[in-house]
Amino acid sequence: MTTNAEIAARLEEFADLLEADDVEYKPRAYRRAAENVRAHPSPIADRVAAGDREVLENIDGVGDAISAKIGEYVETGGIEELEELRGELPIDIADITRIEGVGPKTAGKLYRELGVETLDDLEEAAEDGEVQEVKGFGPKTEQNILENLEFARTVGQRQLLGEARPLADDVLAYLEGLEAVERCEVAGSIRRWRETIGDVDVLASTADGEAVVEGLLAWDSVDDEIESGPEKASVRVGESRVDLRVVVPAEFGSALQYFTGSKDHNVALRNYAIDRGMKLNEYGAFDVSSEARSASSSRTESDNDVEDHEVDQRVGDRVAGDTEEGMYEALGLDWIPPELRTDRGEIEAAAAGELPALLERDDIRGDLHTHTEWSDGNTSVEAMVEAAADRGYDYFGIADHAEGPGVVGDMGLADDDILEQVEEIRAVGDDAEIEVFAGIEANVDAAGEIDLSDDVIDALDVIVASTHSALSQDAEAATERLVRAVENPAIDVLGHPSGRLLNERSGLEFDATALGAAAADHDTALEVNSNPRRLDLWGSAVQAAIDEGAVIAVNTDAHRPATLEYVRWGVHTARRGWAEPADVINTWELAALRQFLH
Repeated sequence: MTTNAEIAARLEEFADLLEADDVEYKPRAYRRAAENVRAHPSPIADRVAAGDREVLENIDGVGDAISAKIGEYVETGGIEELEELRGELPIDIADITRIEGVGPKTAGKLYRELGVETLDDLEEAAEDGEVQEVKGFGPKTEQNILENLEFARTVGQRQLLGEARPLADDVLAYLEGLEAVERCEVAGSIRRWRETIGDVDVLASTADGEAVVEGLLAWDSVDDEIESGPEKASVRVGESRVDLRVVVPAEFGSALQYFTGSKDHNVALRNYAIDRGMKLNEYGAFDVSSEARSASSSRTESDNDVEDHEVDQRVGDRVAGDTEEGMYEALGLDWIPPELRTDRGEIEAAAAGELPALLERDDIRGDLHTHTEWSDGNTSVEAMVEAAADRGYDYFGIADHAEGPGVVGDMGLADDDILEQVEEIRAVGDDAEIEVFAGIEANVDAAGEIDLSDDVIDALDVIVASTHSALSQDAEAATERLVRAVENPAIDVLGHPSGRLLNERSGLEFDATALGAAAADHDTALEVNSNPRRLDLWGSAVQAAIDEGAVIAVNTDAHRPATLEYVRWGVHTARRGWAEPADVINTWELAALRQFLH
């Protein structure tokens, strides 16, 4: 199955190789098309394969040339012109550009000057001191490359949650349609909503494991069979690996708990069980106290309603396993939501009945950080506001880019442009069904300052201030920078605080506890940016901030109506940080939010 993400990745590779070859203008067009393809709400390949080319005509930024390449890729699995570019520039462009400060132009120059094609080539050249000898480089750049090689290698092995979860939903929908499947659910890091995942793990309960395995292998979306057996199978779907495990119905709950993880959570939970005379594993929860052992010694394995295999894993009296909730209940614990299973105090909270009532998607009343065609968005103010109203929101904020460090090209608005846009936002708001906030996304410079005039600040309803440059600062400098920003009374929301791009750049490291304390003291919200390439703040940072009394804003950073759906990823990221509705300012009623912003 060719996914939108896979098509977008090919267009992005095209853009990178063109830029590495010093081609102007075209790379930007390919990147814009890639972004819109990635965000398209329906599977483009399915419609193109069915002869529906209109879907491509209606995607902003996809002209005749790019449309033809997408069609060629869907039909043949390749793009001839892209293959030619790869031949001219045999660079592992995606891997090399994951190193902070190494973009496509830099990669192209390193290839031409030093013959660097892979991360291994780059590491060897940097260790030999050859990089600093290339014009435009130096010892600092060379050292940065060496320090970021491990990051580049590690992230290349994982897929973004926002790309993998839609595939997981498709797998579940398909399996649920198989007659032999009684229950099925995703497991592993994807069920915990981790920002990146390795494989798509799926668990199914059935009385006929072979039928379910054969059913998965027969799915039209499967490109390759990696391996299969009577109880599990691994297949390749597009660029993703899907791992299926089947279990008998009586063991579905225990297997789901076990294979969801995390490893740290499961180890802590097993130790908690041992202290109480219990044993947990993928087959169930067993009472292994001396009394239970004695009582169960005369029983046969069939008395426990499970198959006669792995008997050594089923010592004692089986007291739970049919349901996941039962596994926790057997230990006297409340059921722990998957997002919290990280061994950060969730077991103790479950034992005390103090687990948080986590944020739900329906709690979100609006979005305070979105973009339009005034900067780098793809549609009008009116269209974005209409889309927000259609979602049932109570309020909505436009926050296009102000000019400043890190904003690409001429996409940032000068003060006069901002004031002009405010007038348009007010006019749209007058006719809208919902409250519309006039905002801006200002740029936090290296010292933690923003550059907006007093007139602009006074005219705006909400100021989101974000980092876009100087992202290689050390942790101490970065913390001081971000703390200074949240101390600024003009700033309402600190946007994507680290500036990271998942699988692309690591962004700033900082003390989330110190930042949370400062934000709480100065009534500044910290953003969970829901763009699946950011998810910034992340779970542990959200938890640290909330523990200090800070509030957060779950915003999408949407650049078109379709990407307002990114809120799904932001909500689950906030849940990983133990966020309750009251911790999130855009769950508040309008009057309370207005009071906070002022």
